[in-house]
Amino acid sequence: DHLVRSLAMHCPLKLDSPQYNDPHVKVNVLLQCHFSRRDLPRDLAHDLKPILEKAVRLLQAMVDVISSSGWLSPALACMELSQMTTQALWDRDPTLLQLPHITRDMAKRAGGQGVDGIFELMDLEDDERNSLLQLRPAQMADVARVCNRYPSVDLAHEVEDADEIASGDAVVLNVALTREAEGTFEVHAPHFPKRKDEGWWLIIGDPATNALVSIKRVMLQQKASVKLDFVAPEPGKHKYMLYFMCDSYLGCDQEYEFEIDVGEAEDESGEEDEESDE
Repeated sequence: DHLVRSLAMHCPLKLDSPQYNDPHVKVNVLLQCHFSRRDLPRDLAHDLKPILEKAVRLLQAMVDVISSSGWLSPALACMELSQMTTQALWDRDPTLLQLPHITRDMAKRAGGQGVDGIFELMDLEDDERNSLLQLRPAQMADVARVCNRYPSVDLAHEVEDADEIASGDAVVLNVALTREAEGTFEVHAPHFPKRKDEGWWLIIGDPATNALVSIKRVMLQQKASVKLDFVAPEPGKHKYMLYFMCDSYLGCDQEYEFEIDVGEAEDESGEEDEESDE
């Protein structure tokens, strides 16, 4: 209890009237320490390992439950929490900290020069990157290896029969995914206690109403074609967001806005009446 209490005093998120002998309080504190990459006493570090393994599975189950209720923001929050759990980072931390040998000071220096993420670092010329990071050749080789593993995915999407959508119809969004690099899909996650392969979610939602209308889990290797569908709303123009969310890395999520123009539903009963009159 004393150790947990001491750690909790330095956690970013304070607990309301915590009972430090309660298991959920201990889990909360240990997860916050994990996101902050704080060193833990041996016993607590041992306790953290099964928490992390179960947390990722529980978060995936939470996404399933939340999406079945059609809630967008909580589902996205669970996905981001899965990334945080895998990488031992807060969502506000520099994504460069997912790379080996990169310190917070180095990430801050890179950010000051406009290099805020891994993709920006990869776009630099070799001499610019060497000057920025100031690492030994062996360390630079480690950085390059993880950068090459970091997922770079091209996404194309198109609404099927976009000119023929009527209220109540099934709207089908075709999504084509292409991964640029070949190789392993094992996540670089030295702070996670076991091997983990990257996974993805595709989500269609309406941020204005916090509505999640379609979701699919994707295990992407080189290429994938995915169909997402939902029921067309009332007639008119409607905007939606397509989200492509990773469960393991920060900084590689994508989002796209698309619009559908929904027409009036055909009045089948009226057509039947006209046919009977004839």
